[in-house]
Amino acid sequence: MTDLKPDTETPVLEAVAATKHFAAGGATVRAVEEASVALHRGRIVALVGESGSGKTTVARLLARMYPVTGGEIRLDGSPVGRGHPDREYLRRVQLIFQDPFASLHPGKTVLHNLERPLRIHGHVRDRAEARARAAELLERVSLLPAKEFLDKLPHQLSGGQRQRVVIARALAVRPAVLLGDEPISMLDVSIRLDMLNLLTKLRDEEGLALLYITHDIASARYLCDDVQVMYAGQMVEGGPKEDVIQRPAHPYTQLLVDASPDPARDRAADGTADEDGTTLGEPPNLADPPSGCRFRPRCPHAMAVCAEAFPPRTELGGGHWAHCWLHADGSGVTTT
Repeated sequence: MTDLKPDTETPVLEAVAATKHFAAGGATVRAVEEASVALHRGRIVALVGESGSGKTTVARLLARMYPVTGGEIRLDGSPVGRGHPDREYLRRVQLIFQDPFASLHPGKTVLHNLERPLRIHGHVRDRAEARARAAELLERVSLLPAKEFLDKLPHQLSGGQRQRVVIARALAVRPAVLLGDEPISMLDVSIRLDMLNLLTKLRDEEGLALLYITHDIASARYLCDDVQVMYAGQMVEGGPKEDVIQRPAHPYTQLLVDASPDPARDRAADGTADEDGTTLGEPPNLADPPSGCRFRPRCPHAMAVCAEAFPPRTELGGGHWAHCWLHADGSGVTTT
């Protein structure tokens, strides 16, 4: 089960049928099952799903913070080992965390936070060069005038300013890939658009490959080129953003779309009820997940076959695909 975007160019970074299980209290938590995602230079992929769906685990597998239980991670088309990543891998693949305050040393200045990776990776020779380079990085993320921020401590910055410093620090090592784990969810609504525009700018000007993790399908549509939907550790749908959002093939994707803000639509705001008010339940316990498709207990279209096996990938055209028995015969049944 390999959900790769058709492309003649080798992805910079990809997970191929990556699986991650955790031991917890004598049980095995099946957090991610055979999940695949490919990140290409100059493109942004959104990984969308509710809390607990496995999105962050996928990002940490790609960053090699966790070793895979099964499957593999590939950099420039070559499989990487399961041991501790080398410095070059850590340089090329940068993870941006959800909480910018927790990502920065609270007792050190912005300059220190930026200077440290520059020195570790040998990009500067002395303090003067480090200060000049740090100022350039702040300018790249639109913290102006840059010199006024260098000697400030993280608590003297706003949330948006701190997140820009975090991104500047990631750029300091000249990465090829940015993995953004809900990078705007802890920011004020008024500045979220600025952060999305900054990520777009980095995609366009730096040619970076970006993974954008979010539960908000509306921001994914604004920012990304492609969308992949994840539910309870399984990839269920993916493809070009307009195809996935405008013509969702999987019932869970339809639920996410219905839950997104839309004044013209009278649906449950939290996405937990269908049109007639029937409850759709809660996500499953991944220590004891349902057989087959894990969305089955909540799915209004569930069939007997859904309990027997996880559905194969069905190509729906134009790079749009889904893992759903509604489409396994090629009929292209819609969920709406």
